[in-house]
Amino acid sequence: MSGAGEDLIRVTDLRRIYQVGGEEVRAVDGVDLVIRKGEYVAIMGASGSGKSTLMNLIGCLDTPSSGSYVLNGTAVAEMDDDALAAVRNREIGFVFQTFNLLPRLTAAQNVELPLIYGGVGAAERRERVAAVLGQVGLTDRAAHQPNEMSGGQRQRVAIARALVCRPSLILADEPTGNLDSTTSEEIMSVLDGLHAGGNTILVVTHEEDIAAHARRIIRLRDGRIESDAPNPPRHRAAV
Repeated sequence: MSGAGEDLIRVTDLRRIYQVGGEEVRAVDGVDLVIRKGEYVAIMGASGSGKSTLMNLIGCLDTPSSGSYVLNGTAVAEMDDDALAAVRNREIGFVFQTFNLLPRLTAAQNVELPLIYGGVGAAERRERVAAVLGQVGLTDRAAHQPNEMSGGQRQRVAIARALVCRPSLILADEPTGNLDSTTSEEIMSVLDGLHAGGNTILVVTHEEDIAAHARRIIRLRDGRIESDAPNPPRHRAAV
């Protein structure tokens, strides 16, 4: 990966239009956006603002109706499903509200899965899994299954899984939506630490206190960017 501060995401006139019955729904309607390597950005908006659709486009989980999207130097807007899956595995670490852990696997096995899909050898897998579990403070939970862990611990496992392929982008979709306020702050502290370590973080949220951790806040309304501004240090959540 090239040096920090270069463009990681460049979106130009991006649109995602759905046909619902006889009606046209412009979920994302002409978005221009640049996110640079090493940034910590929150995308906010009310239900129906387009933030989830934009997240799906940025995460290569959906393809745009029109416009361009360049992720870490690769034009991805017109890729087919197989090519998008390869980009997702290589470039993006996902953290979801619902954790998405496999219940019969241990924490270490859940974290290891993306490396297996990526064809990484067993010795390197063990080394990388141990490193990221240590990074999120879960070395002592490596052999535990999800039902033996708290919600906060399960989300830490999900963050470790997102980190293990060394992605260009950590994309967190409502990462504290299923957690109480104290645990939410613990998870955001983990993300804050990852950003301090040089990771690019993009958080999609409707909660102001979660967005307050970011260095930049983008607000969507009716599929368009309503505002895009730095989050001054005095407004940030305590870290």
